[in-house]
Amino acid sequence: MSPGPAEAAHYRFPPASAYALNRCLYAIKSDRVFAERFLADAETVMAEQGLSEDERADLRRMDRDALVARGAHPYLVFMAGLRLATLAEPGSLEYF
Repeated sequence: MSPGPAEAAHYRFPPASAYALNRCLYAIKSDRVFAERFLADAETVMAEQGLSEDERADLRRMDRDALVARGAHPYLVFMAGLRLATLAEPGSLEYF
């Protein structure tokens, strides 16, 4: 039985399989030192977090739709991307 329109619109919790991905996104969003490490050497950081190669590829591109399809929480994807953008180009979002 497929979900009805009202049920299809409800938020689905991230699957357990996306835990490492969400943990990494949360750390980027919440921990400036971690985010700076990510910018300096993303490959090492992603390996330390236990991300799959497919997750790494999506995170390198910060591909929102692909990350969310993998189970990343949309808020974490947005906030992690915002943190990385502000660190990469200070002042770029001054009027955000």
